[in-house]
Amino acid sequence: MTRRFTGDTLVIATHNKGKLREIADLLLPFGVTCKSAGDFNLEEPDETEDTFAGNARIKAHFAAKATGLPALSDDSGIMVDALDGAPGVYTADWAETPNGRDFPMAMKKTWDLLDERSAPEPRTASFNCTLCLAWPDGHDEIFDGQVPGRLTWPMRGDQGFGYDPIFIPVGFDMTFGEMDPFQKHAMSHRAVAFTKLVEGCFG
Repeated sequence: MTRRFTGDTLVIATHNKGKLREIADLLLPFGVTCKSAGDFNLEEPDETEDTFAGNARIKAHFAAKATGLPALSDDSGIMVDALDGAPGVYTADWAETPNGRDFPMAMKKTWDLLDERSAPEPRTASFNCTLCLAWPDGHDEIFDGQVPGRLTWPMRGDQGFGYDPIFIPVGFDMTFGEMDPFQKHAMSHRAVAFTKLVEGCFG
């Protein structure tokens, strides 16, 4: 039996203002006030697991214990089948440079690796998101979302972020980078996971 969320304040275990706003909008109908980890001056814990669920749990439990409030975190990334699921939980790491994240560089690296392996078309991949809702007593609930698709080159579109310009979801011929943001958000891996979260803990 899934534990219901019964409070009125939820900590979103992120320092990303865009992600906070996106989550707060989704939970607005339930009268939940969302505060970010930054609002409590929390540090970001080391993400030491090799699964999305493992890293989501680290972030959510850290924030819940530090604030005494329920906390929600997400961990997400892209998994490329011909690269044995890479970059996966290391999606953001592949884009790291001394001057910040460079996703065009990461996308080129990914495509070059596929070329090196002579990976056949279609070069299938999936965007994955795992949400963890944790309580201060140590209980948590996990929800997964996935959008399958394939990669294309060169990059197309400037609407999204991360790997969006080379990812074409199943059933479409445009990349997430070319898609209207409202259309993309309605079907994204995060939206799929959030639907399960709302049904399980808020509905």
